[in-house]
Amino acid sequence: MSIILISGDHPRHKYFVKSLITTGLVVGLILEKRENFIPVAPKNISKKLSTLFDHHFLLRDKAENEFFQINQDINIPAIEVRKESLNSIETISFIKKMNPKLVLSYGCHKIDKSIINSFKCKFWNTHGGLSPWYRGTITHFWPSYFLEPQMTGVTLHETSDFIDGGNILFQTSPEMVKGDGIHQLASRSTQKYINTLKEKLIELDYNNLPNGLPQSSAGKVFKTSDWKPEHLEVIYDKYDDSIVDLYLSGEIKNNLPNLISVF
Repeated sequence: MSIILISGDHPRHKYFVKSLITTGLVVGLILEKRENFIPVAPKNISKKLSTLFDHHFLLRDKAENEFFQINQDINIPAIEVRKESLNSIETISFIKKMNPKLVLSYGCHKIDKSIINSFKCKFWNTHGGLSPWYRGTITHFWPSYFLEPQMTGVTLHETSDFIDGGNILFQTSPEMVKGDGIHQLASRSTQKYINTLKEKLIELDYNNLPNGLPQSSAGKVFKTSDWKPEHLEVIYDKYDDSIVDLYLSGEIKNNLPNLISVF
């Protein structure tokens, strides 16, 4: 019953790693060094947008550091990689040495098909969005932007060549809490998923791991280039980061997602 984690190094990713280590099932970690968590505003935007940009990412930093506090050290075998070295011989050698039953990824760049095909173990990926509706990047932002905050959630799926398009194992969505802004909603969503995943991993039969269910449609794959600082004006200037409250009050009316679970 052994698991290897492949993870980014932002607060939510560290919470993922440290929470799952407490199961006693994790034997190794491949940690990808990601970009700075608080980015620098683009130089070619207005002063107003630059201020809004800084405000948005400082609020994200505050929310994630409030939700994802775990103090224990990482005391398992680990290697550090960059985007360019994620799919390297070093990664293959590390996985081979640990001989896991399952490789769980979250917050890393795309794992090459050649690595997946090199092993008989299962590869599962955590996607911070509800597939197939919200695939790709920044997918905890878009549901609120499109005024359907109830579509914020997390998906565990089989790792595949298709971006967040593998067969789905289970999904979670958070409770709506009055007063939550976009970052509290995203953090609450991620926290619930990780805590649920931890429980499910303890209960699994690692000699008979389940297969996921095919996604019902292609959905939308969001690219990093789809997002622009101007989108922040909708969240903060038009709706004052109160889209969750608008949903709870009934001013926004949308259907709940049909969540999948094979466990």
